[in-house]
Amino acid sequence: MKSLLSLSRQIEDLLVGRNLRGMQQLQQALRPGYYLRAARILNQCQGVVFIGTGFPVADTFETDGPVGAIALYDCLQYLGARPVLVCGDPLYSVLKTDYHCHPLPINSQQDLAALAAEALLHYQPQAVISIERPGRARDGKYYNMRGEDISGRCASFDDFLHLAACPTLAIGDGGNEIGMGNINTAVSKLNIIPAATECDELLLADVSNWGAYGLIALLSVWREQDLLAQVQPLRILQYLSDRGSVDGVSRLNTLTEDSLDASEGIAVIASLRALCGFS
Repeated sequence: MKSLLSLSRQIEDLLVGRNLRGMQQLQQALRPGYYLRAARILNQCQGVVFIGTGFPVADTFETDGPVGAIALYDCLQYLGARPVLVCGDPLYSVLKTDYHCHPLPINSQQDLAALAAEALLHYQPQAVISIERPGRARDGKYYNMRGEDISGRCASFDDFLHLAACPTLAIGDGGNEIGMGNINTAVSKLNIIPAATECDELLLADVSNWGAYGLIALLSVWREQDLLAQVQPLRILQYLSDRGSVDGVSRLNTLTEDSLDASEGIAVIASLRALCGFS
């Protein structure tokens, strides 16, 4: 049987294999085994886990991020943890009926750090993970992949990672997401305005949703259960589409993620299951 570190490295390579936006280059700046280290943290959680997600696109939210967040939420809940989705409107209002959610204020004049500290004190999370959430740039603003300032429509999750007394994880696929501050020198070479927010463990993927699948794959190995078999990306995409999501690249209400057909994510799950010996 392959070692867990070897498996993690295979997962890490698989998840940046398409190299859609330069994540293979950024991977060189990370110490191998980052998926293993992050999954080990989640594997120990039996209390609250904050899952921050939701990237504003136009007047709504994109599919990349929420799909993976919901998949991870379902997995952690099944394993006995208490996940909480942390997001701003309109995503918060979309999800709160079906999931345990905590709202983030958008374009607020309130003390955002104080609000984050209050939520952390109340929930006492055992881990905080960001999946495709915009990260503050060095100038304090938020930017999308086109370099447009989206601060006025962007809820802030950064302080949750800054102030957490527990491990913090972040998944990103482009360089402008929370966590990319960990590899500032490498990410500054990309043609984007990079995020400066750091985390304890940064995870890279060609599509951020797929990073959640990588974590679920390793949790599957530890629990000796094929947890990935329960993940249905197309069902989650349909759920979000019915509630107004758009593709982050095309900005259209389609069952796609970063312009890729849902079959691409399904194929990634199949490859992960094969790596873990479940198919």
